Amino acid sequence: MTNLRALLLAVIATMIHGASASQEMISACQRISGKLASVSFDECAELELKPSGHHSVDGFPLLIKEYPPLEPRKPKGRVLLVGGTHGDELSSISIVFKWMHTLEKHHSGLFHWRINPLMNPDGALQPVHSRTNANLVDLNRNFTTPESHLGAPLAYWYSKAYKNVRRYPGPYPLSEPETTWLYQEIKSFKPDVIISVHAPYSLVDYDAPNRSNAPRRIGNLRRNLMGTYPGSLGNYAGIHLGIPVITLELPHAGIMPTKKQISWLWTDLVRWLIRNV
Repeated sequence: MTNLRALLLAVIATMIHGASASQEMISACQRISGKLASVSFDECAELELKPSGHHSVDGFPLLIKEYPPLEPRKPKGRVLLVGGTHGDELSSISIVFKWMHTLEKHHSGLFHWRINPLMNPDGALQPVHSRTNANLVDLNRNFTTPESHLGAPLAYWYSKAYKNVRRYPGPYPLSEPETTWLYQEIKSFKPDVIISVHAPYSLVDYDAPNRSNAPRRIGNLRRNLMGTYPGSLGNYAGIHLGIPVITLELPHAGIMPTKKQISWLWTDLVRWLIRNV
């Protein structure tokens, strides 16, 4: 009797948690589609994104969509794709939604994907979107690096970035829930490649111990290696951990590429992964 009662309580808890998660996703898709003209509510809801269990500073769920291995094929590798690190780069969010819908139709198990389309919801979804999160921290300067214990990100911000408020690295590495989530995601998922989508510099950047495999071109974006900065994802994952990080800088932060360009970017990206992972 005790075991039956425990089982019933577990089932009820699962149902409540499922209903709560579903409501959280409906609310998230309402806010995303309300902000992004290029992502409708149905387009968001149909993907059935899952809450990661982590939230932004203001409590917005950090969402995950997984395209797992498909039997009997063994995937060539694990790919982590992230959009919307900077909240004012709206095209970097929208294009990830478009690519997820491509995977909905064509996921073959060639790669194991985990995708977060919106890492910085607080910056993106407010009435006046901003690069930084709700704590006014640039999430792409808030990662840990071997130099972090020396205060490298803050020192760089004072001396090289001239205290530019758009690039404030935070009081210490991983001070923000969004970067803490991605740090833990990298640790648990162990990606073979990380793809981070940004805008508006119209280029392909690449961070890894060996840059000889850097893509020469992805779609209409050509290679332009920009170097790494203390606290950046490229510095942390690409240089410190040795996980190749491809940064795609779309041409415009507020204007989406054409359907043809979106498809071209995706095709070239997958082609590079096939050859290099």
